[in-house]
Amino acid sequence: MSKSQETAVYTHGHHESVLRSHTWRTAANSAAYLLGSLKPHMKVLDIGCGPGTITADLASLVPVGHVTGVDHAPGILDQARATAAGRGLTNVDFAVADVHALDFPDDTFCVVHAHQVLQHVGDPVQALREMRRVTAPGGLIAVRDSDYAAMTWYPETPGMDAWLDLYRRVARANGGEPDAGRRLKSWALRAGLTDITATSGTWTFATAEERAWWSGLWADRTLASAYADRAVEGGHASHEQLRAVAAAWREWGQQEDGWFGVLHAEILCRKEV
Repeated sequence: MSKSQETAVYTHGHHESVLRSHTWRTAANSAAYLLGSLKPHMKVLDIGCGPGTITADLASLVPVGHVTGVDHAPGILDQARATAAGRGLTNVDFAVADVHALDFPDDTFCVVHAHQVLQHVGDPVQALREMRRVTAPGGLIAVRDSDYAAMTWYPETPGMDAWLDLYRRVARANGGEPDAGRRLKSWALRAGLTDITATSGTWTFATAEERAWWSGLWADRTLASAYADRAVEGGHASHEQLRAVAAAWREWGQQEDGWFGVLHAEILCRKEV
């Protein structure tokens, strides 16, 4: 088993404004590319499970199988356990783990899944090697990551470009790669995976309710989260600049013709038999 360990710092942290987004995620809106491959008996590993909403959905889709959700942050797992318990699920458990050195034997899982994880890790190729190692022959590695440079919006509200530039600088200073999506297939090939299906999917925020929710969580995240702290402590932005970025988000959210698109890359890789 690899002795490599996590070296990156999770950019967002787990402020309420971050969890507002994470708890919105479902298997349907965040893992649709995988769902057609799931079978009721499968044993699934969900890496970077966060508050457990996707994990719980996966558990409901493998009713005679089992799902293990893991996260690098111990504190979030209590919420994940509560999510599963609230749905009455008994085929799911949770543990702390580092994707660079997973504490599971070789060939353990039918499916290993990671949503919005590789953009935050120090060595995504090593992470994929570990995911491949714990996947059983013939099993699937399913990874989905957004690509910040490919995010787009309308209208071009002043300050929004400053947000994107700032976020990418902070994420890279923390050891991550915010433009991970476009790199997934390349990383998978470097990790030794060969049977790779590469697709893409999107989130779209365009109604008044969607704009208010998306702009509000990013405005709040910009002012009061681990991301905000790291932006200031790392010398990437002043408090005044963060307030200007937050105001730009709220201004965009109030535009009747506002539209925001988030591009995700997806890879579904089958391990050789």
